[in-house]
Amino acid sequence: MSNSPIFRVEDFGVSFSQYKKGTERTELHVITNLDIELYSGKILAVVGSSGSGKSLLAHAIMGILPYNATVYGNMYYEGKLINKEDIIKLRGQTISLIPQSVNYLDPLLKVGKQVETSLRFSGKSKEEKKKLVIEVFEKYGLKPEVYDYYPHQLSGGMARRVLLSTATLANSKIIIADEPTPGLDEASLEEVLTDFRRITDEGAAVLMITHDINAAKKIADNIAIFYAGSTLEVAKIEEMSGDGSKLRHPYTKALLAAMPDNEFKPIPGVQPMPGDLRDGCLFYERCPICTDICKTDRPSLQTLREGKVRCHHAT
Repeated sequence: MSNSPIFRVEDFGVSFSQYKKGTERTELHVITNLDIELYSGKILAVVGSSGSGKSLLAHAIMGILPYNATVYGNMYYEGKLINKEDIIKLRGQTISLIPQSVNYLDPLLKVGKQVETSLRFSGKSKEEKKKLVIEVFEKYGLKPEVYDYYPHQLSGGMARRVLLSTATLANSKIIIADEPTPGLDEASLEEVLTDFRRITDEGAAVLMITHDINAAKKIADNIAIFYAGSTLEVAKIEEMSGDGSKLRHPYTKALLAAMPDNEFKPIPGVQPMPGDLRDGCLFYERCPICTDICKTDRPSLQTLREGKVRCHHAT
């Protein structure tokens, strides 16, 4: 397995142009200083609370943001700098999105036909396409008759496996799963997580965007902590355990301590909202080790103890 990332996002940002009064226009910065790396055969979990911009990240990578969005920073695929035109060519085949909402499925079209769209350039006959769809359905625990179901006939877990089947049939090298686990019972959750682990073991790189740390800890290899549209830390998943002594950033340590099976200890303050991403460290108002430099100078993401951290005082 290569030690180089198959996909890399560097100093990534997203802003939206908005009108306030009349012709007065402002830029709303939602994501800033985002850095992530994806490796073949590995799962990276991007974890953040609601409002941190996680789902926006998926849409930005796929190039499906609205017209008033501006994306800046660099993306690399297999070491090569790529642009929006390159992403358009890659998405749906090399890069697949598994959206968080089943509303992405056409309610008027049978799900088997929708999954077949990933084979539209395969040159296969209708019969061959249907056979392949049913085979991949069976692989993910879906009965052959699901081919003729409409989306409203699917449970949440079934719908996510249908979407996963689309990515699998496309032989995607990169799969972005946007909040794949909310609302699932424990059995369905285990099935979906097992499916992600399976396709990763077959060589795909998976970006799992979630607020569910416990789900991430079950299958991810690494975890990226997302806060106010920025990456604060990237750590090995096993470091998100115990007393947090192996972690690097104060927010990540506080996040671990706030979990119900740990100290269940909250921290004061709230996450900055889009439009209020001030200079300096985005966490400084809530940080117990903040100094003057933290208020004026936003740190870069640095390598530390085989992980990465954005903090002036990390050790």
